[in-house]
Amino acid sequence: MLTSNILKGVTKGFPLKINAVKIENVSVDYNRDFITRILQRIEYDALRTAVTDLGLKELLPETLSETIQHDDEFLRKMHKILLEYEVEEGELICPETGRKFPILKGIPKMLLQETEVS
Repeated sequence: MLTSNILKGVTKGFPLKINAVKIENVSVDYNRDFITRILQRIEYDALRTAVTDLGLKELLPETLSETIQHDDEFLRKMHKILLEYEVEEGELICPETGRKFPILKGIPKMLLQETEVS
């Protein structure tokens, strides 16, 4: 989930839509400091959209308050969303071009075709 929030394509190709076929849950040790720091870099609206795209049951507040980084329950929820859900199979879809990038074994294949390189 963290990677999909940072990747972008073309000029206005952000956020990439996630179409997941297979999602796995992995166990990752909770690191409050990491989550607190990464929150500053996350496009929160894009993350909320990704949570919806994946059909995750975690509910996120519409906006981040200035005190949210002190809310341990929220930080643990963010940890789970960002680090414990892995899209193993599916695709990322560019909202601008409709181009689909396959995800196989958890790795998005985002290389351009020869015809797309100028």
